[in-house]
Amino acid sequence: MIPSIHRPATVEINLSNLKSNLRNELKAVPEGTDVFAVVKANAYGHGLVRVAQAEIEYGASGLCVATLDEAIEVRDAGVVAPILVLGVTPVKYAEIANKADISLTVPSLEWLQQAASENIYQLKIHLAIDSGMGRIGFLNHESLVAACKFVKDHPESFIPEGLFTHFSTADSPDQSYFDKQVKRFNEIKHDLPIKFRYVHCANSATALWHKDLAVNMVRYGIALYGLNPSQTDITDLPFELKPALSLHSELVFTKKVQPGESIGYGATYTTNEEEWIGTVPMGYADGWLRRMQGSDVLIEGQRCPIVGRVCMDQFMVKLPHEMPVGTKVTLIGKNGNDEITTTDVAKYAGTINYEILCSLAERLPRVYLE
Repeated sequence: MIPSIHRPATVEINLSNLKSNLRNELKAVPEGTDVFAVVKANAYGHGLVRVAQAEIEYGASGLCVATLDEAIEVRDAGVVAPILVLGVTPVKYAEIANKADISLTVPSLEWLQQAASENIYQLKIHLAIDSGMGRIGFLNHESLVAACKFVKDHPESFIPEGLFTHFSTADSPDQSYFDKQVKRFNEIKHDLPIKFRYVHCANSATALWHKDLAVNMVRYGIALYGLNPSQTDITDLPFELKPALSLHSELVFTKKVQPGESIGYGATYTTNEEEWIGTVPMGYADGWLRRMQGSDVLIEGQRCPIVGRVCMDQFMVKLPHEMPVGTKVTLIGKNGNDEITTTDVAKYAGTINYEILCSLAERLPRVYLE
């Protein structure tokens, strides 16, 4: 989709904050640990290619994505660093990955057998262990050993680059299930018939609060973008996380409305007195969800409520007084002496900060600030 550059609505990315977040993690990890920047889902809404390029420039050893298409987009943009696809890629596309020097995740012995039967040559692979996430990967030691033996017996087909798992509760104050996953991961991966260059289990939460488990690679995701992976459950951070993304628009129309007038679809808001109403050219098609009705935006440092239902491409706000067309509207970020964070938005919407970021549509232009 072509970004809508002819309307006043932009996502601003602070590259200095991205750099700070990565550099702090690079200082914090144990010596000999590589940090891979996770740039899946359009770099959590921040813009895949530009962020991927920036993170390698800032010191990341490699990149993690969700799909082969994301990896190819980054590779085609000239990034030569290692790229790992974390999701399952159908075997029929493995040769495409191989030609682009992209590493793939292996979920099962059957996947390996099919790839070998198609005469794949020297494909870089990371074997996934399901230690309790319940998503993909080997469930026990025996099945993993069988897969490792198959890889060992087919050196012409595979390069065993990595072995990994994903912890589902590393961001929770209750660490009981996390501890079970750590124990299971260690039990499943012990005494294997092959060696791996990378062993990794640390997502952002694990890297922040359990850095001793980093092994020799960290997958740094949400914290890279300056957000707390636990939302507000755990606030004790080892270093400051600086949010990199802000979201801004402008008033494109304002009017004085008399008492008793309804605003928006469903006539869910009716004025009780004379009110100034402003229209903002963004809506749920941009990722600003309908359930944001009643939440605040910032205009001239003041909180202004969204009135009426959020439309597909527009929403209306109640203004404290007459304001001119072109006045800046901040949906996420600082405006005056106040700030609305992505986590604030997520809390109002009944979701997590990840989803708010990933919902921001590609038609919103990304502007990168040094």
